[in-house]
Amino acid sequence: MPEGECRPTMDLFRSEPMQLARVIIPVESAHRVISYLGELGLFQFKDLNTEKSPFQRTYATQVKRCEEMARKLRFFKDQMYKAGLISSTRSTYASEVSLDELEVKLGEQEAELIEMNANSEKLQRAHNELLEYKLVLKKAGEVFNSAQKSATAQQREQEYRRVERSLDSPLLLEQEITDLSKQVKLGYVSGLIQRDKSMAFERILFRATRGNVFLKQYFIEEPVIDPISEQKLEKNVFIVFHSGERAKNKVLKICDAFGANRYPFTDDIGKQNQMVTEVTGKLSELKTTIDVGKHHWGSVVQAISHQYEHWNNLVKKEKSIYYTLNMLCFDVTKKCLVAEGWCPVFATNQIQKALMKATIDSNSQVGPIFEILNSKEPPPTYFRTNKFTNSFQEIVNAYGVAKYQEANPGVYTVVTFPFLFAVMFGDWGHGICLFLATLYLILREKSYSSQKLGDIMEMAFGGRYVIIMMSIFSIYTGFIYNEFFSVPYDLFGQSAYDCRDPSCRDATTMGLIKVRETYPFGVDPVWHGTRSELPFLNSLKMKMSILLGVAQMNLGIIISYFNAKFFRNDIDIWYQFIPQMIFLNSLFGYLSLLIILKWCTGSQADLYHVMIYMFLSPMDDLDDNQLFFGQKYLQILLLCLALVAVPWMLVPKPFLLKKQHEERHRGGAAYQPLHSHDNNHERERSGGHEEFEFSEVLVHQLIHTIEFVLGSVSNTASYLRLWALSLAHSELSSVFYEKVLLLAWGYNSVAIFIIGVIVFIFATVGVLLIMETLSAFLHALRLHWVEFQNKFYQGDGYLFCPFSFALISDNEE
Repeated sequence: MPEGECRPTMDLFRSEPMQLARVIIPVESAHRVISYLGELGLFQFKDLNTEKSPFQRTYATQVKRCEEMARKLRFFKDQMYKAGLISSTRSTYASEVSLDELEVKLGEQEAELIEMNANSEKLQRAHNELLEYKLVLKKAGEVFNSAQKSATAQQREQEYRRVERSLDSPLLLEQEITDLSKQVKLGYVSGLIQRDKSMAFERILFRATRGNVFLKQYFIEEPVIDPISEQKLEKNVFIVFHSGERAKNKVLKICDAFGANRYPFTDDIGKQNQMVTEVTGKLSELKTTIDVGKHHWGSVVQAISHQYEHWNNLVKKEKSIYYTLNMLCFDVTKKCLVAEGWCPVFATNQIQKALMKATIDSNSQVGPIFEILNSKEPPPTYFRTNKFTNSFQEIVNAYGVAKYQEANPGVYTVVTFPFLFAVMFGDWGHGICLFLATLYLILREKSYSSQKLGDIMEMAFGGRYVIIMMSIFSIYTGFIYNEFFSVPYDLFGQSAYDCRDPSCRDATTMGLIKVRETYPFGVDPVWHGTRSELPFLNSLKMKMSILLGVAQMNLGIIISYFNAKFFRNDIDIWYQFIPQMIFLNSLFGYLSLLIILKWCTGSQADLYHVMIYMFLSPMDDLDDNQLFFGQKYLQILLLCLALVAVPWMLVPKPFLLKKQHEERHRGGAAYQPLHSHDNNHERERSGGHEEFEFSEVLVHQLIHTIEFVLGSVSNTASYLRLWALSLAHSELSSVFYEKVLLLAWGYNSVAIFIIGVIVFIFATVGVLLIMETLSAFLHALRLHWVEFQNKFYQGDGYLFCPFSFALISDNEE
């Protein structure tokens, strides 16, 4: 945003006024125009080429080039990840680089890295093969050396015996010489095989050769890197002795089937030593070559990491520019591009300045033409939010995006949502814990915003301002309930009551006498721990829930009045808003009045009896349940008003809509003022002379009336969840405090007390600070979505999604 230019004051109640605009852009300045509009981020382009496939569009080749460069950048990112490097936000580029130069640069870097990786893989594979070969030489050499020593000893012993026996029987000597000449020399195959395959390998060898082979295996203590899979595997060195070519072929095929790596070996000790020396020398040379290659590869990847962010942002911007250009209509005769889209009214001057700047910078002789269009298409919804209000607006948008310039519940949600949550979560000790945890997220938001967090942590961080408001209101309601981890405190003075005798605390509140002024703020601490605590708090919280529910539902109906007034819909004001207000307040508004009067007067009237017999026997006397003079006649009047309000909502509106439709289309052409919208079912006006279905309108109004009448009862009852969850939270907190912490303290043992404290902390955090927080959050969400927003909110709009580099920079495409 240019310096010295300020935007209008942010208004969340109504979405920003939008306008449909057309921009005619010369071809030579089209790229720069789209780029400057992307930097501004206040223009939502419409796709004017919906009938064309992506491959038939004008700039399909450029988009494909950008996708190819993006693929190369993903390859670079994988290489950086392997090297353990993080892309630097500081670019080493002093000046901008063009897309063509970047394409050449990326191609060269990719080719170099691919070649280096291929050479490195070959060298590493050769190195791993030589390591395995060295192990085979070592183990097999030990086997042959020991076998040769034993064979030499046996041969000497046989010669000694033969000399002794030759003196006695020269014929036997001839037979032994003949037997020695008939000895067959065995062949052998050596190599390495995975240890988990060794038993199956041995069984298959035995079965395939019918036991005509001899297998020796030796364990290798440390895992070996396999040359093919490049994974560390536990292996055994094996030597298979066989006789004949047929057996050898079988052994070779079985080795290949089991993935065994075979290595040549000789029984000549001199050659064995020579082979070991050669393998050791080659290993040393390969190790040096691999280290040099890794160092060079690391330097190349590190150089790429310094420029990666710059390249990545450039490619994403260019791709988004060409993707947007493909949405424009190309006029071949005039050599220009035609763009259409939505923009806020306040952004008109900024867009025109961006277009003028693009004309100057591109040295174009003809500038873009910006013109406003008239359209019956509903505009997108655009609320300008900050990081605080955005989370509350997202709560509303999750239900449905507001219709264009419809009243936005997000304004009230900023206060009512955390407050209703706090009514169910009222404990200032738990509120402080929640506040400190969220405050830590807010203080670290700069570092966390640039990191990838887990799913749960991401949700908590995204709603950090919602949670901190919830915690602040929880501290407030905790002071009202006078609960700190379920323990009351005399923070605002002494209790107004004292016990008449020592046993009154264990009896009922009838044993308490008032000796001081009323406790100035919140619940008197003396109520906690008495037998009357639960009935007293039940009555208080239940009545308070009804009052809050009726107040919020009235707020919803009042907002529907402002909606109808804004859209100049008098029918909704007279035949929807007024009868709804009369019906709701004739019943539940009257109930709220009785609750307040009972609190103020201290009356013992039974409100259940009053409300039930208001319907069953409205003419009977109230007797002891009368709170004020003339209550009976007021109830009859309110009951009659409620009964009249139902047909008032149901009957007139469909006939008035039919009459309005006939007058609008009488005489052919008709005109309607801007913003004259019917909020229920008359959005099919694009044709001009569409048919009006009176039966559908009547059925729709009938459903709407029944839904409101029944919903008034069910919605008021639904607000009793405030009482139920508040009671559950208080009782759970009391159980953890009394049955865990105080019980552990009573054992007079340090170890048991420490265990009790640990259990108390985990129970408080796990159940009350996590599960109860989530439960209260979901119930507050339901109260806003169903009980509050259905009184006025349609939520059938669509969001304003401008073309903005700031938005695409956070999303990998």
